[in-house]
Amino acid sequence: MSYTGGCNCGAIRYEINAEPIMAGHCQCRDCQRMSGTGHASHIGFPKPAVMVQGKATHWEKATDSGNKATRAFCPTCGAPVYTTNSGMPDFFIVEAASLDDPSRFVPQMVVYTSSGFAWDHIDPALPRFAKMPVMPR
Repeated sequence: MSYTGGCNCGAIRYEINAEPIMAGHCQCRDCQRMSGTGHASHIGFPKPAVMVQGKATHWEKATDSGNKATRAFCPTCGAPVYTTNSGMPDFFIVEAASLDDPSRFVPQMVVYTSSGFAWDHIDPALPRFAKMPVMPR
């Protein structure tokens, strides 16, 4: 069953015909600012399985590793939809809340806990990483 989703107003839509490679919460300052809370929740897929309709606005920023993270959001409603990373060119990361069925999000880890806040309560049973662990390619 494919994963579908998009922005709040429907101007950007995606369909992904693959199972997730990873799913987790990120507590880095960029994700906190993007989400407006203590973390963002992401699901990573193989990029070749992704089809996107609509035009997103992109914003790039260097990551800790020196790669560029490109965040895509809707120019109409402002909703964050997906992220790509130059260091993982075959990886496509969607915001869990952008899924048509967000209940399909099953987190596997928490990254950047070194930036986390005591008030941001995330399942303590999840594996935790102070920074970004090495991801499979």
